Amino acid sequence: MNAVSSARAEAQQSYTAKRRVTLVGAVVNAMLAVGKIISGTVGQSQALVVDGVHSLSDLSSDALVMWATRIGSLEADHNHPYGHERFETAATLAVGLVLLLIAGGFAWDAITRLLNPEMLGNPGWLALGAAVLSVGCKEGLYHYTRQVADQYKSDLIRANAWHHRSDALSSVIVIVAVIGSMAGAPWLDAVAALLVALMVGWMGASLGWKAGRELVDTGLEPRQLRAISLLINSVDGVLGHGDLRTRKMGGATLADVRVQVAPDISVSEGHRIGDAVLEKVRDSLEHVSDVFVHVDPEPEEQAARSAALPLRSEVEPRVREAWGGLLGNALTQCELLLHYRDGHIDIDLILPAGENITIAGAELQQAAAPLGCVGVVRILQPVG
Repeated sequence: MNAVSSARAEAQQSYTAKRRVTLVGAVVNAMLAVGKIISGTVGQSQALVVDGVHSLSDLSSDALVMWATRIGSLEADHNHPYGHERFETAATLAVGLVLLLIAGGFAWDAITRLLNPEMLGNPGWLALGAAVLSVGCKEGLYHYTRQVADQYKSDLIRANAWHHRSDALSSVIVIVAVIGSMAGAPWLDAVAALLVALMVGWMGASLGWKAGRELVDTGLEPRQLRAISLLINSVDGVLGHGDLRTRKMGGATLADVRVQVAPDISVSEGHRIGDAVLEKVRDSLEHVSDVFVHVDPEPEEQAARSAALPLRSEVEPRVREAWGGLLGNALTQCELLLHYRDGHIDIDLILPAGENITIAGAELQQAAAPLGCVGVVRILQPVG
């Protein structure tokens, strides 16, 4: 199986696993929502009703997750050359905002009941049993969903996992509140509803903040950048690097970097060193999916001085004209290698095999001096 086929198979496997875990969560959420709302209404527990509405809202989140994972699994196209993973990020932001809105409504209702004691209920064993069942189901969903999220490095599925965990914790609070209310403190139910709301709001804010940072291309933390830098510098042939930039794309990291190599190596060797940097970083750090490597033959400040130098199409004819009187017909068989460095162009003149020329490079350099851009000239001749 080639690399493209392998990548497609892996993407399909990832989508299938994400779809399955989301469907399981949706079915459980639907059953729990109905059960908690009915039990909370009959059992007179406002906290349980709020918790049930929270579970009901999870169904819309599950639908959003299903849509986002489907779109995110699509291959790159002309409109999305880097793929569709950011759809998952946008969906994560939407889930966070939904949680914030739900939390605000819960908090308002809980405060209203605390300020109006006559609105407080008197929950009993039915509400307690429903809350205990909810804790077990949601905690199980959390571990199952978190396992899939870690396996496929999906922040969206991880967000849904913590959504399940928040439900489980909120149900624990409901259990405490129901027990307290049964012991003669009905206000505990409203306090529990307020705590659940704050917990849901914190989770929504955390998810929204992380997704928002990714959507505006926030880079990795300094600690992570240092790890990538060490890997780059450890590659054979790399003399240094700069302009290391990163961004997140779904659960993966994309990086750009300029690496400095020896100035006289071939283009193909420089390209090979760039490939080695990509392989080293990607193989060592699972979250890095791609590294775009720009190869430089000299430090950035020196390269800047070469930016205004003319290209080969302008330089070579003028150099050959300047050297014509010194090399004669032999010049037509010579090859020129141009080295742009520190504001001038060094030239390697490669003679054909068997050609006997006694002229020195310094003479050629002097002859080309009027061009104003030619530096050192070396004469090279293959043996044989």
